[in-house]
Amino acid sequence: MPPEIRLAARLAPIDPPWDQRLARALVRPLRHSRVTPNGITTLSLILGLLGAWLFALGGSAAHVGGLLFMLSCLFDHADGELARMTGRTSTFGHYYDLIADALVLSALFLGIGAGLSAGEAGDGALRLGLLAGGATGLIVFLRLELERRAGKSATRQPNLLGFELQDLMYLVGPVTWLGGLEPFLTLAAIGAPLYALLVLWTLARHLQRAGGLL
Repeated sequence: MPPEIRLAARLAPIDPPWDQRLARALVRPLRHSRVTPNGITTLSLILGLLGAWLFALGGSAAHVGGLLFMLSCLFDHADGELARMTGRTSTFGHYYDLIADALVLSALFLGIGAGLSAGEAGDGALRLGLLAGGATGLIVFLRLELERRAGKSATRQPNLLGFELQDLMYLVGPVTWLGGLEPFLTLAAIGAPLYALLVLWTLARHLQRAGGLL
């Protein structure tokens, strides 16, 4: 087999991604229980908001916040897996999940900014948190609109070796524990607006192809 073909095979998408597989294994024992997908979404939302609040407190509380946020990310996949496994998918559940994602991610960046603003970073950290959090909320809104107009396939994220772009958020925990929150927030304040522009450009291209019809 030629080297370029071997390399392509190694870099081929692994579907479903690793965290989705883990989430599926975690909820499989719950498929005959009274636990509902929307209940798991609510748990993910609570964990994420609690984690954001702990980040805002700063200090050692942020270390616990990082762990709670990572759990929130995992449960964010678990609700969809349980819904598909039990045939309880719904339009409400889908939008509830996306809105919960937007709230958690926006709150996370705001919390990190608030926590860092009490230290040497000052008010600049809070402004970065507002920028990253606001851009994240905008991304979710734009992706919802793109999905509504072009279908779910248009919002599918790149998959490299079983990892998607959103899986970078799992790094929040290790980054926090290693003391790298300030550069992480700076990168988020740069990357989130750029990604929002990319999604907006994709949506604009679709509207142009569709003739701007609703």
